[in-house]
Amino acid sequence: MHTCRALIAALLLLPATAASSQTESGAISPGTPLTLSIDRHYPMRAGQAIQAHLLYPIYTGNRLLLPSGTTVSGSVVALRPDHPRRVRAMLGGDFTPFHTPVLQFTQIVLANGSSVSLASSTVTDGAPIYRAVAPPPSKGGMIRHEFNNGLTAVRGDVAAFTAPGKADRLLQWVYDRLPYHPERIEKGTGWTLETSAPMVIPAQPVQANLKQQPMPATQSTAPDGAWMIQANLSESLSSETSRQGQAIQAVVAEPIYNPDHSLAVPQGAALIGVVTRAKPARRFGRTGVLNFRFSQLQLPNTESQTVETRLAGADSAADIALNSEGQAQSKPQDKIAIPLFLALLASRPLDRDCGHRGGCSGSTPGKSGLGGAAGLGLVGTIVGIAGGSPYAAAGIGYWGAARAVYDRWIAPGQKIAFPKDTRIVVETTPRRSTPMGPTPSSTP
Repeated sequence: MHTCRALIAALLLLPATAASSQTESGAISPGTPLTLSIDRHYPMRAGQAIQAHLLYPIYTGNRLLLPSGTTVSGSVVALRPDHPRRVRAMLGGDFTPFHTPVLQFTQIVLANGSSVSLASSTVTDGAPIYRAVAPPPSKGGMIRHEFNNGLTAVRGDVAAFTAPGKADRLLQWVYDRLPYHPERIEKGTGWTLETSAPMVIPAQPVQANLKQQPMPATQSTAPDGAWMIQANLSESLSSETSRQGQAIQAVVAEPIYNPDHSLAVPQGAALIGVVTRAKPARRFGRTGVLNFRFSQLQLPNTESQTVETRLAGADSAADIALNSEGQAQSKPQDKIAIPLFLALLASRPLDRDCGHRGGCSGSTPGKSGLGGAAGLGLVGTIVGIAGGSPYAAAGIGYWGAARAVYDRWIAPGQKIAFPKDTRIVVETTPRRSTPMGPTPSSTP
């Protein structure tokens, strides 16, 4: 008898348990940004099938419709010549005809294996997506600050030899020394696209069939109780084009709830702010400057609230970081080690090995090959060995060292840019307000 009662109770609870592990059905409106990333390398060729996954969950009316990790499929529809990269590569002895892929994503694969058609424009100019996080306030003065920057650059150099994937990086480094090598779409490349037509998403399991997250999730509240608001920029910002005093806006992408589970900040609310400083990148390695902040939180059907905010995180390219005040800046770069290393290689053909008996030998083919490799890779090695002149091999090597010095010390510095729909994380003090009721369903 007791067994039968337990079985009946389990059967009665089964629908509720299943429902709690599922998202609700709903509609995604046009213009919704989807940030995608790939988990493997793909060949650079037209027609290549691509599978990516969502970096962030998609909400509509404060209801979860697509969990992060949902698979999105598409293909490479075209290859565009990358002329600037081709020119830079040829100056270093690499004659690979580099391309930029143009992708079209057409299907969203749900957890149960079914798919939903995705209507969106093509995307290109993909890049690895990193979450730049503002560190805690630094201690010490200018000397301590510069020391920390140098330490960061050294750690980046060491990570190239110790971080996971070092074998693949070594292989790519060897490829880069060749005059021609195959192209590929790199693992971790990401794109942000906007939907161009409404999509109806049925209810689906939350945890099934999802990819491993490449980026740690940000909590909606910090340990001190501050709100961590996830939002997407409504317009692009750049140190080259933005101006001080320019009004900016970001749209809240994920709802925030109070401790009592009432809705505090709904998805779709707006953060309103201003660019506080902008300066283009200049010659001699001077990087661009771009600072902005948000001071107003606009909730639906209410007056805007004044808030104090700090940029706590932002998606960016690998060479952009945030300081402790939440201001965007370029990552510290090692401007000495690589030019010095290339200069030492370039000088090898001119070395004369002298023994203890006073005899000196001239340059060897190995030394000439090293000098030529420093300037033009494998092409430089062949020319340095075949040319027979140590001065020609050294000249090729010093050409490579001069290019490295120019790129790091004379050319314009790094531009600071955040494209439209860039995901940012804004930290702000919670505002006491009347709890908001649930948003009416938008399901057609």
